[in-house]
Amino acid sequence: MTTTQCPNCQSASVTTKDFARKLGALIGTLGGATQGAQGALAGAEAGAVMGLAGGPVAVAASTMTGAILGGLIGAATGCITGAKLGEIIDDQVLDNYSCLNCGLSFSCRHYA
Repeated sequence: MTTTQCPNCQSASVTTKDFARKLGALIGTLGGATQGAQGALAGAEAGAVMGLAGGPVAVAASTMTGAILGGLIGAATGCITGAKLGEIIDDQVLDNYSCLNCGLSFSCRHYA
């Protein structure tokens, strides 16, 4: 494993900012939860029309359960996707590294 060093002061006290990864995860979570809940509600509506034999309580319970599970699954999927996309942006576009000694922000792609 290689230790990242500051190109200015050669210090090994370097941290990553991961700004795009964090933002991507947040946006992905919100978008995924919304899409997942909408999809689950649409599916539950279709199921409710076809399965009225279970009664109103069963229809309401399945609708809410589907929306919650769809939202959770969508949020998890969106979070992972957003974080991966943000990680690529951090590595390829932004100066993701910060030296704790001299305060320099830099990217390894320039100093590899």
